[in-house]
Amino acid sequence: MPATGRNYVIAGAGISGLTLALTLAKFGATVVVLERNATIQEAGAGLQSSPNARRILDRLGLADSLSRTAFEPAALDTYQHGSSKPFFSMEFGPIMEQRFGAPYAVMHRADLADALYKASRRFANIEIIFGVRGWDVVSHARGVTVAVDEANGQTRTTRANAFIGADGVHSHTRRQLLEGPDAQFGGRIAWRALVPADSVASQIAMDRVSVFFGSGHHLVCYPLPHRKQVNLALFLPGKAGDDQTKPKLKGKGALGVILAAAGENWTPWPLYTVTTPVWHRENIGLIGDAAHAMVPFQAQGAAMGIEDAATLGPLLVEHAEPEAAFARYAAVRQSRVNRVAKLSASNGRIFHMRWPLSLARDTVMRLQGPRAHLDRLGWIYGYDVAPGEGSH
Repeated sequence: MPATGRNYVIAGAGISGLTLALTLAKFGATVVVLERNATIQEAGAGLQSSPNARRILDRLGLADSLSRTAFEPAALDTYQHGSSKPFFSMEFGPIMEQRFGAPYAVMHRADLADALYKASRRFANIEIIFGVRGWDVVSHARGVTVAVDEANGQTRTTRANAFIGADGVHSHTRRQLLEGPDAQFGGRIAWRALVPADSVASQIAMDRVSVFFGSGHHLVCYPLPHRKQVNLALFLPGKAGDDQTKPKLKGKGALGVILAAAGENWTPWPLYTVTTPVWHRENIGLIGDAAHAMVPFQAQGAAMGIEDAATLGPLLVEHAEPEAAFARYAAVRQSRVNRVAKLSASNGRIFHMRWPLSLARDTVMRLQGPRAHLDRLGWIYGYDVAPGEGSH
């Protein structure tokens, strides 16, 4: 169904916001994206793209660009505390695409953001306004009126059918416009670093993801061959304000070498979550982390935002009233997102188990075998958004 004559304003030119902009633009809608930063900017370094997200991105025309910058690991190796050799591996590689119709890949977040931005530039009906100082939205019977404070100090007023907040974990849209809750700090900090690939190539397999378990912490490593780097994400307990220091974890063997390669070059990412039942009100809605930020222990945060966009876009086009589209979208998405968030939180507890519970965890993993995750996580990876329905 063409959406010519429809107008939408999206707050946030991140992964969720740009995916929604592309989805709407392909239906012929006019989209204005508001971005506070002066350029496309993605916090963090690495990102895991699972088949459920990749299928959506491929349909938006990103298959070639992502194939050039993403890397498909052969497996995920797990290491016990203090060990330099993996005790268990989960198979990835070709079987992921065979089973789920799209690959499981890792990439730099900036490469995905850049691919989405370049794709959006090919649409005359997408406008991205950078350096936005703030915005205010008034919802009324005929849509929304958006007042935008631009970088030059001038105010621009835009009329649209609906306003969508894709403005992240500390979303202005959620907290101010929908009077929703603040994000909650969960007592963990993700320390991120990029190291030269040759500095750790002797310690981990360079064709797979490596996860080092520890008592109360874990480290995820995966190669980014396109950049000749390895992404590191070290998850440690922390308090508010701890992100002003550097991680003090010491390690032996492979873990010690990897930590030494990073040195002091860690960037903190305090882990906040968002739980709110209110994803919309009248002609204003939320997607991505603005609605449901979760801990990253199932690597599905970005994927859930991509799924949100692929669900909401067709519904906005299908329904004459945006509020009906938002209501249907929330009804479809909330149970799935809550289930993924619950699994992610559970994984965090399992990854950080201390001895002797860690022995039971490791035994269960071994007994399950290298392909058990294909069935166990099939409900995540095999999920597809049916065109125009927002369900699978």
